[in-house]
Amino acid sequence: MPSLDFKGKQFIYGHHLTVPVRTLQTNADKSLTGNNDPSLNDNLIIHSDNLHALKALLPKYAGKIKCIYIDPPYNTGNEGWVYNDNVNSPLMQAWLEKHSPIDNEDLERHDKWLCMMWPRLHLLRELLSDDGVIFISIDDNEQHRLRMLMDEIFLGNFVTNIIWQKKNNPQNDAKYLSDNHEFVLCYAKNLIGEIKWKRILLPRSEKHDSRYKFNDHDGRGPWSVDNLSVKTYNPDYDYVITNPNTGEKHAPPQGSCWRVSAETAKKYVIENRIYFGKEGDGRPLLKRYLKDVQQGIVPLTVWHNSEVGSSTMGRKTVLQIFHDYERPFDNPKPVGLINRILQIACNSNDIILDSFAGSGTTAHAVLALNKEDGGNRKFILVECEDYADTITAERVRRVINGVETTKDETLRNGLGGSFTYCTLGEPIDEEGMLTGETLPTYEALADYIAYTATGNALTAIAEQEDYCFGETDHIRFYLIYEPTLQFLESNKSALDGERAEQIAKVCKETGKKAYVYAPQKFISQKELTDLGIIFCQLPYNIHRISEA
Repeated sequence: MPSLDFKGKQFIYGHHLTVPVRTLQTNADKSLTGNNDPSLNDNLIIHSDNLHALKALLPKYAGKIKCIYIDPPYNTGNEGWVYNDNVNSPLMQAWLEKHSPIDNEDLERHDKWLCMMWPRLHLLRELLSDDGVIFISIDDNEQHRLRMLMDEIFLGNFVTNIIWQKKNNPQNDAKYLSDNHEFVLCYAKNLIGEIKWKRILLPRSEKHDSRYKFNDHDGRGPWSVDNLSVKTYNPDYDYVITNPNTGEKHAPPQGSCWRVSAETAKKYVIENRIYFGKEGDGRPLLKRYLKDVQQGIVPLTVWHNSEVGSSTMGRKTVLQIFHDYERPFDNPKPVGLINRILQIACNSNDIILDSFAGSGTTAHAVLALNKEDGGNRKFILVECEDYADTITAERVRRVINGVETTKDETLRNGLGGSFTYCTLGEPIDEEGMLTGETLPTYEALADYIAYTATGNALTAIAEQEDYCFGETDHIRFYLIYEPTLQFLESNKSALDGERAEQIAKVCKETGKKAYVYAPQKFISQKELTDLGIIFCQLPYNIHRISEA
């Protein structure tokens, strides 16, 4: 497969692997939980550079995200965005020092944009579930480069390129043609070339059903008229149909044939499933019953703003929510656009991630759809700018509680829900655990071990007295740990014979082996092996398990 080469690619090719895993720190004052008890299992809004935030999410959410939507900088040359990834290469640093922030005069801004996107797309793909899908808004500035980048990282699992009509009226100051559309690229997670994501049909509306306006009141319900002939010719389907009212014989149109066999056509005539016109003397047509049609609409690749909203509607929504702000946010996406993505991509309990969160439209759309259908979708937003609290999170607070000044009754009453506001803590430092300088929480260390060992987030199980924190199809994982030096230096932190017997008993019942992480043990590995237990000493033996 052809790949895209760009300046700096050799330096950032594996950069996502070198980014440290940091812990997520909750902020109760900026969260909205109802009980003032923020939780990392809630909806999340993370204020952080999104490269580090994505790496911090991996231990808990690798392989768990069903749908990703991102709206990265379009790189028009007017945004003034800054590429600040800490890539450890003197050549890279010297190159970046020439132009920052990146603007219209920077002739290498496209290379820098690709350098920014490359490691983030790798981490986003790792977060996607096997049947997950990613949607990316983009315009003509980088669309062609982004497609080549996505083809390489997502191994060619291209689904479609959606065209979104963002406005109706021409822009009079346009230099050449006035653009009225943007793109939304769609790629599925790769599994050795097999795309497992299955799109969901859009719900039928009254408009879709209105064409089924006839009814014979024979118990088969409303129907509409459809052609009985098709242009794909098959001589076996080239016969005459006799009108039972007039006796007239009808052959298919020249070069066509009927869509059903002669035997089926005779049956349809007897069952009154063929329409011969209002007076009964016309050409045969097929009665298409509403009850027999697909109970949903196949999504199209062109999304009109009359269906999903326009740029203007996105701005109006934000202005209604932030009625007390002079200019809250430039170019927010309309809720309807994200809603359409959620409708075709997600089920009611899926997790949605937006790592370029901006004004928080994705969270708004998730909460609105949950309110509409009673779903329990979950959102994770990441925003690096200072407005993460005052715009991104504040919008979510307002739509949850209700916006008194809006005309939308549902939004005025509030969409309900909750979220936890987070920042990033220090990296998980295995050596620091020895001195007690950096002791992560039990949950953070367990998630980190699980991700390092398996490459995925584990299926969580209820808290166990024997320190079991998760399992795969073949392995149960145990972590004997509490984040205090007093515990870690005591005999309580050791895997001893009694505890090993308890673990072995449970593993025998489940047919799984055990990996036990602890600072020390009071039983030999030979005895543990006979019990089906592998001991991993903290912090040295946190590594990838080949059989996991």
